[in-house]
Amino acid sequence: MLTVMIENMQCAGCAAGVKKAVNGVDTNAAITIDLATKRVDIASLTDNHKIIDAIKSAGYAAVVV
Repeated sequence: MLTVMIENMQCAGCAAGVKKAVNGVDTNAAITIDLATKRVDIASLTDNHKIIDAIKSAGYAAVVV
């Protein structure tokens, strides 16, 4: 399980963008997003660095918690 905080995720559109970025590297990832706390939990078999890179490439500042 990978947990990241995304400070610049402020709306449902941002949450959808983060989900799309993660699904771009793992279509089977289980993603739970809490917009109020800006926390994203990701269950995936894909390397965490690839997931974080995908989120950052989509324009979001992901920090591992």
